[in-house]
Amino acid sequence: MLKEPLPLGSTIGILGDGQLGRMLSQAASRLGFKVVTFGPDAGSPAAQVSLASKVAAYTDEAVLARLAESCDVITFEFETVPAASLDFLTGRGAVVAPSSKALRITQDRVLEKSFAREAGIGTVDFYEINSLSDLQGVLKSSGLPALLKTRREGYDGKGQVWIKSLEEAPAAYDSLNGRPSILEAKASFTREISVVAARGWNGEVKTFPIGENHHVGGILSTTLAPAQVSEAVTAAAHEIARKVLEGLDYVGVLAVELFVLPGDELLLNEIAPRVHNSGHWTQDGCLCDQFEQHIRAVTGWPLGDTSARCTVEMTNLLGPDILEWPALAAEPQSRLYVYGKDEPRPGRKMGHINRIKV
Repeated sequence: MLKEPLPLGSTIGILGDGQLGRMLSQAASRLGFKVVTFGPDAGSPAAQVSLASKVAAYTDEAVLARLAESCDVITFEFETVPAASLDFLTGRGAVVAPSSKALRITQDRVLEKSFAREAGIGTVDFYEINSLSDLQGVLKSSGLPALLKTRREGYDGKGQVWIKSLEEAPAAYDSLNGRPSILEAKASFTREISVVAARGWNGEVKTFPIGENHHVGGILSTTLAPAQVSEAVTAAAHEIARKVLEGLDYVGVLAVELFVLPGDELLLNEIAPRVHNSGHWTQDGCLCDQFEQHIRAVTGWPLGDTSARCTVEMTNLLGPDILEWPALAAEPQSRLYVYGKDEPRPGRKMGHINRIKV
């Protein structure tokens, strides 16, 4: 735990070397911090903009030990980092935020939804699935259609499959290669929203305005924020975020994805223990964006202003979309963000554009 804010020139370690690590590093550098990234890929998006990078597997204890010695605080950009690596760093005396406890819970969809229920947050009905017989038995009583997901990993539509009939169960189970899974009931929602929020070491909590999200093929396509939702929905979403942050004793930024049902009831979809794609709009919509806010939180600085200055529509640039950069860069009232990835494969997030609407 940090008892005092880290001074200028302190070193932050970031586990993860993708675009989120890149934007965290850029925010940290602007505030006067040094950044060391840690990940498996040389020349990664995050390494390109950081003071130093350590290229190794996340489980490489020798490199982790050197990171613990050289950094004043260590954070991560993505939930696929092993929680055991955070435990190792903490055991070597490193200050780590968010904690391995928060990561363990949010890495596992069954643990995550169980945590939400215990915190008084509504979710869809869900069932732990460890075998085909488990799946078939649950489907006979739970109703269809239903969504089968791997308990761990899987994002942007990966590691999940809809089941519309009992006959589809064997093929669906086989498509996940027998991995431990969760079956989720279908949510009859009217819209999908998310709230990005932060908590500091001292327990201070700040939330950003709500974003409304639209997905295509399981991948986030656009976020419009602030979303046109009622004051009741805004208050309820912010209260859910607060319960999640405090329940996990969380330090840093996270995102809570929510379903809005008819009558404005909210159900938790997922918790992302990190800065989030749906929060990219804050880079141009708020004085303090989500990346700076995360750096402020983990370094013990005061949390920044989260009020919206304007309405922003964030659009992901997937695969060959980035090749349209000349036209995108010429758009008025917009800002283009490029992640520095070398191969624009279909579905791969290559950048995003924020378009100012008001």
